Amino acid sequence: MNILSDILSQPLQSSPAKKQRRAIEIRSQREIGIMRQASKIVATVLSEISAMVKPGMTTADLDIYAEKRIREMGAVPSLKGYRGFPATLCTSLNNEAVHGIPSPKRVIHSGDVLKVDTCAYYQGFHGDSCITLAVGDISAEAANFIRVAEEALYKGVEQVKAGNYLIDIAGAVQDYVASNGYSIVEDFTGHGVGRNIHEEPAVFFFRTRELPNVKLRSGMTLTIEPILSAGSKQTHLLPDGWTVVTADHSLAAQFEHTVLVTEDGCEILSDRTTL
Repeated sequence: MNILSDILSQPLQSSPAKKQRRAIEIRSQREIGIMRQASKIVATVLSEISAMVKPGMTTADLDIYAEKRIREMGAVPSLKGYRGFPATLCTSLNNEAVHGIPSPKRVIHSGDVLKVDTCAYYQGFHGDSCITLAVGDISAEAANFIRVAEEALYKGVEQVKAGNYLIDIAGAVQDYVASNGYSIVEDFTGHGVGRNIHEEPAVFFFRTRELPNVKLRSGMTLTIEPILSAGSKQTHLLPDGWTVVTADHSLAAQFEHTVLVTEDGCEILSDRTTL
């Protein structure tokens, strides 16, 4: 889930860089083991949703399924009730960039681009991940956009290792996205994750001096989660107080992993390919 601090939908102009910062936690081996399981639960749910989603379903159908599965695996949905958010999943369709609320009235159609973001709380720690799904038959342009969004995630992941800086992640993502003709939505960032869903540091995906350029250390746990727009980077918040849409109605896409910083790289804790 993308934020700038522990207040959802907070704009960049109110960045946590201007506030007193909390310490960045380094995880013990015991804590890392728990986070692996929390992240595996999230990865499992997203993998299952990816396989089951089809035109005619509602976003509420997916939310009900996700909550059931998270609880079956011994965890609790992190997002449900967090800052008043009413659901287990964020389900954001087409030009909705982030924080879409599942609804039985929101029917999924062929051609839709669906972002599914969720978190699980397991034995005191959270796992967090997001995928973008092409529903049914989508246009070649939309398919290419989703591909670039996923590749942009991994361009950022490639820069995660002890000794590198947040700006290394930001520059790699921004350059790749720009080279493909798309935009980074700058109103939201990744974040540290662990005992809380949202911890320090804010992990940005564009070059900026407004946020601290933190040096990465082994044992840090972060989310890498750029949001892309096929058009303008500008967004606005809908009247529901949660759903953020692109200002020009362009498609949005996002992929996210929880990652562990290591001395020689990183471990993707929410990796779905290892299930």
